[in-house]
Amino acid sequence: MAQVEVTVNGRAYVVACEDGEETHLEELAEYLNGQVKELAESLGQVGEARLILMAGLLLADELFDAVARIKTLQSEVEAAGQAGKKALSEAGAQAAGDMGALAKRIDEVAQRLQSA
Repeated sequence: MAQVEVTVNGRAYVVACEDGEETHLEELAEYLNGQVKELAESLGQVGEARLILMAGLLLADELFDAVARIKTLQSEVEAAGQAGKKALSEAGAQAAGDMGALAKRIDEVAQRLQSA
């Protein structure tokens, strides 16, 4: 198991992670640190625990919004898939009808040629 030192709000933390996940963990910590910095700039130093709590709540809000958007997109994809299946079925039925009419027309022409 790997260990990575990350910095949040000027304080270093050693965090364990799976081997190969070090870069991802560093990116996550950098994102969290950015959120904490933005809060500290807008609110001032209101205490490290409160800053990190507020940053965590903002990130949870982003996560909830992203999950809601994913669910909406999944519903839209599902609806589009259903509409596509319906359109394909209708097009297939139309094509079958057109082919039947064309086959009938070909038979009529063939019969006229035979009787001529």
